[in-house]
Amino acid sequence: MKNLALALYCAMACLWLVNVPLSATTIQVGKGRSVGTIKAGLAQAKSGDTVLVAAGVYKEGNIVIDKAIFLKGLGKPVLDGEKKYEPLSIKSPGVTVQGFSIQHSGHSSMNDIAGIKIYNTAHIKIFDNELVDNFFGIYAQNATNVEIRGNILKAFGTAEQLIGNGIHAWKSDSLSVENNEVSGHRDGIYLEFVTHTRVQGNLSEKNLRYGLHFMFSHENSYISNTFRSNGAGVAVMYTKHVHMENNNFEENWGDAAYGLLLKDISDSQIINNQFSRNTTGIFMEGSNRIHIEHNNFKSNGWGLKIQSSCMDNVLKDNNFLQNTFDVATNGTLTLNSFVHNYWDKYEGYDLDKDGFGDIPFRPVSLFSMMVERYPSAMLLFRSFMTMLFDRTEKLLPSLTPEGLKDDKPRMKSIKV
Repeated sequence: MKNLALALYCAMACLWLVNVPLSATTIQVGKGRSVGTIKAGLAQAKSGDTVLVAAGVYKEGNIVIDKAIFLKGLGKPVLDGEKKYEPLSIKSPGVTVQGFSIQHSGHSSMNDIAGIKIYNTAHIKIFDNELVDNFFGIYAQNATNVEIRGNILKAFGTAEQLIGNGIHAWKSDSLSVENNEVSGHRDGIYLEFVTHTRVQGNLSEKNLRYGLHFMFSHENSYISNTFRSNGAGVAVMYTKHVHMENNNFEENWGDAAYGLLLKDISDSQIINNQFSRNTTGIFMEGSNRIHIEHNNFKSNGWGLKIQSSCMDNVLKDNNFLQNTFDVATNGTLTLNSFVHNYWDKYEGYDLDKDGFGDIPFRPVSLFSMMVERYPSAMLLFRSFMTMLFDRTEKLLPSLTPEGLKDDKPRMKSIKV
């Protein structure tokens, strides 16, 4: 009897699962359609339904999705917040939003109003939308298993305090942020208390502050992104187990700009990245046990600034090419390892033909130490006296850190 009852139960469950998709309907919304407004379409819809919105401009204030529905736009219908409202608020699990142009959200110094905001829910998909002139673009608050893919986010901020972030996540887990384009916001992508997240294939450029900014966000990966021409580059703070691979950090110029700022980071990997044409390629402070391998540092002001508060970091098999200064530091104590890097300023020799120099290379020049203490000394750059100081320091090291050296530098650059 028990087996018969179990079999009947399983059969009924399977029948229910088969019938659920069959009961789902598509509700047509738009001018000349059976339903004229998105809010009316959502009111009629049941969980599992599709609300199909025709092209046009919809000024409906704050649209709240509180059912598991697929909201799909045809011909990029416009949701206009009229500078007063949050155009789209998602408050139910299982929601997909695709194919809309969402613009002109309200602005507030008290509330984080977004073009699309996800509130305390899970299993959300935001695909192929355009978000233009919103305070925040896409905002995930206390969310889990969210996919944000293929969206274009543009803002026109003129001051950091007057604009929010493009893609913003707070206290969230297991996000996928892929193939988005973000520009003109305060930070392009901002993560705080976000874990187990993948950020891949995004372009973040010309944002007022950081292209990418995250804090207290552990065990995340950042792969094949481009961070270009942002106000201060990329900032990574108070985080462990970060994986960065195949990213481009480029054209981030300014007095306090970096390709990548690492502050209090530990147990992480930075591999196969390109740092080109930045004021500083990587700036490290209070960061430990980081493997920086197979990266290109090219045409930066400083390739790497590593403060004396950093320890047990390994820099191996990197290329340092055409940087004004390859490495700078603010102390004499060195607790980090430089192994088998290529330095275009190396003037040593390889008598045994093993591909590695026979004498160590010390990448910190005397002049870079002077500039670190007295920035105005840059006025003397490329002068005869500067060259004389550096040559003398190489022969008789006295002020530069004795331990900061690459004992076996490569004679040829490696492919990255």
